[in-house]
Amino acid sequence: MIGALSLPILCAMGAVSVDLARGYSQLISNQRTADAAALSAALAYQGANSNAAILLPTAQDLAVANGLSGARVTATIVNDIPIAGAKSVKVTITTSVPFAIAKALGYRGSYDVGAASVASLSATSAIAPPCIIALAPSGVGIATSGGATIDTPDCSVVAVANIENRGTRITAKNIVSGAGSILNDWGTLTTSLLRYAGSFTNPSWNTNVPPADKQMNATTTITDPLGDNADLAAARQIIGSSVPARAIGNPATPSGPDWTFGFSPSSTVAGFQRGNSGNFVVPAGKYTIGKLTIDGGIKVQFESGSTITVANGLTIGGGSTVVFGDVNLSVNGGFNSGSSGVTMGNGSLSIGSGAIGFYGSNRFGNGPVTMNGTLSLGGGTTLTLGAGNHAFAAINVGGGSWLKMGAGDLDVVSGMVVDGDSTVAAAAGDYRIGADGTGKAITLSGSAVFLMGDGAFSAGGDISTAGGSRIVFGRTANHLIKGNLSVAGSALFATSRYTIAGNFTNGTGGTTWPYTSKITGQTYGAMLEGVDVSGYDLAGINVSFVLSGTVNLAGGARTKLIASSASVAGGAIADLLIDSLTGSTTNWAAGAQNVFVGAVHLPNSDLTLSGGSTTLSNGQCFMLIARTITASGGAAAGSACASIVGGSGSGGTTTIGLVQ
Repeated sequence: MIGALSLPILCAMGAVSVDLARGYSQLISNQRTADAAALSAALAYQGANSNAAILLPTAQDLAVANGLSGARVTATIVNDIPIAGAKSVKVTITTSVPFAIAKALGYRGSYDVGAASVASLSATSAIAPPCIIALAPSGVGIATSGGATIDTPDCSVVAVANIENRGTRITAKNIVSGAGSILNDWGTLTTSLLRYAGSFTNPSWNTNVPPADKQMNATTTITDPLGDNADLAAARQIIGSSVPARAIGNPATPSGPDWTFGFSPSSTVAGFQRGNSGNFVVPAGKYTIGKLTIDGGIKVQFESGSTITVANGLTIGGGSTVVFGDVNLSVNGGFNSGSSGVTMGNGSLSIGSGAIGFYGSNRFGNGPVTMNGTLSLGGGTTLTLGAGNHAFAAINVGGGSWLKMGAGDLDVVSGMVVDGDSTVAAAAGDYRIGADGTGKAITLSGSAVFLMGDGAFSAGGDISTAGGSRIVFGRTANHLIKGNLSVAGSALFATSRYTIAGNFTNGTGGTTWPYTSKITGQTYGAMLEGVDVSGYDLAGINVSFVLSGTVNLAGGARTKLIASSASVAGGAIADLLIDSLTGSTTNWAAGAQNVFVGAVHLPNSDLTLSGGSTTLSNGQCFMLIARTITASGGAAAGSACASIVGGSGSGGTTTIGLVQ
């Protein structure tokens, strides 16, 4: 009896199971067709220049070709699949499966079986890596006006806040306002994707904007790509540090008898006279002298191998010829070379207390030189020092004079000043230059020249150069500048990181490179690190500038700065050109013409480009990151690469792939 009663139920279950199996078989067929239709529709969409009208006919044709002529088909573009910013094609295939065996149990009609497939239009993010980034959380992040232009055809222009184009154009792979809106006035927006969280405003008559299918209303997360850079964080830690100049003291000069060379010499030197002509020769020996006086018109030769100490000053009269051979000379109480100057061979020279005066033409050989006082050269005086360490309390060169030093360290305790038409030229060695009483380490007046060789560099105060001057920095890992770097003349920056505790300003427009020095016989600035920098007034190759202040460019400055492609331990940071966390405003104005290659990172600063200034990458990579970016009055900014930080963009061949 129980079996008889159960039989109808078992028959019904069997009938439904058969019909469900038929539905599952149809689902497999629908899914295969949906996959093929999604891929075909995505390919057709690309081939039709992103025309969405091609999607449905393509998917329907695929359904018919797979035997689903009666299927209901949809084909649409969907956003943010598989990742934020991406676009995909979604196809659904729905068919009706009529009940068959289950009819015997009273089931009538049919049931729907649907399948969906999504084909990505790009295997990578549809938002290309950015080159221009504004990080302000609200208000206007990027604004153009007048004839201003921004051109980054292979990478994106992005802002967290609003983007307002009231200028000539913005051309970018993508233009993205992550949390704000985009406004276009009379100008042009050229992009493959216009993405905004708020709204897009454009005059109805202005058709110079992307078509509707290239506009997307969606929020985008935008972050600082250098916000967690470890090398950059470490570099900021040493801002404000410097290495003090080597301490200088007076030499030991015991008391001794005075020496007077003249036509009526003192008894202490009478035995050195050759004839009665005022000609003296001092043989090698150890001499302890009180005051050393050489009258005018006298010739004195100190033979090599001597050690000479002078306790109460050395004075040479006008027209005298004085030659020290290879000797060790120590002087306290003042030093006066006389109008004709003095010559010395290899050995040590140490000048302590008292006024120091060099005149005429002076030449010293190899050996250490120490002057515990200000070295002042004027009136066309020349002083050549050979290889060896050189230390001065201060340096002041002017009046068409020059100081040339061979290889060796240079220590200056209280700053150096080079006035117009004068030169200081130093060879390879470590540079430690302290500040004077006003906080300046190096001051160059108009037409002054300071040429440095390779070696570690530290300035304990500001570096300030006037229009028409020239300064050349050598190669080293890191230049330490404990103050502002203000360039109003020409400057060459060799491979290095430059750590600046203050502002970096280029306000020139005068002298440009190359330059040939009559002092060294070398030409500077035709090529720098193998790169042509001719025609620029400020140039640096394989450099990184890490500041605590702003970087301002004005006055017709012509700047060419190229970041290093690789990081150097304690030195240049890969792809980083300029970094500062300052909240002060940054201005690139007054016709400044800049070629920047690398990333300029000013995440807290409002940057303004104006007055016809241009900042371009000359066919290379440039990334600009600031709090806000405002371009006006014919200013131009641009980059010619996909990206620096964050990999390449999506400008290559697009790939199609199923993602759902």
